[in-house]
Amino acid sequence: MTIQTRRERERAERERLIVSAARELAETEGWDAVTTRRLAAEIEYSQPVLYSHFKDKGAIMAAVAVEGCAVLAVELRTARTAAKGTREALTAIGETYTSFGRRRPALYDAMFTHIVDLPFATPEAPAPLQAAFAEISRAVEPIAAQGEDPGLLTETYWAGLHGLVTLMRSGRLPERAHEQRLALLIAHFAAGVS
Repeated sequence: MTIQTRRERERAERERLIVSAARELAETEGWDAVTTRRLAAEIEYSQPVLYSHFKDKGAIMAAVAVEGCAVLAVELRTARTAAKGTREALTAIGETYTSFGRRRPALYDAMFTHIVDLPFATPEAPAPLQAAFAEISRAVEPIAAQGEDPGLLTETYWAGLHGLVTLMRSGRLPERAHEQRLALLIAHFAAGVS
């Protein structure tokens, strides 16, 4: 192994460590607790080392968001491919997406609530973001009516799911009726589909 290869591997490992520590700290104490000083202490590196990898907290949060989208994409794919039929796939995607947002609130916030410097809905979006959206799209495309834009329909379904998660987590919608709201959303999207 060359010295250059070893350095690149060590650098990649430090980046993974920083991202992992940021995600864990955010999940236990919230994003306000994630500071470069605190991360440096957690991973036992100096703040300049963190800045050599990420320009600021926002860049760290963006890296966490990309990692979270990769995890979400796998969960959505697993749910969708286990489903039997279009309506069941749409239901599986909806249940998995909202469950992810409820189980992983800090990760969800990095992905879809906080402002991060990531391109969404463009070909330049990182592959994990595209993969997560593609899983939702694969469940929604079969219900698109003739002449209807499947991409816009997918964005609308995603927006409905995101709204349910966000409003429920903020206490604006009571959690006790979550399954009923989700069932209503799916029923309206999949009207006339088996």
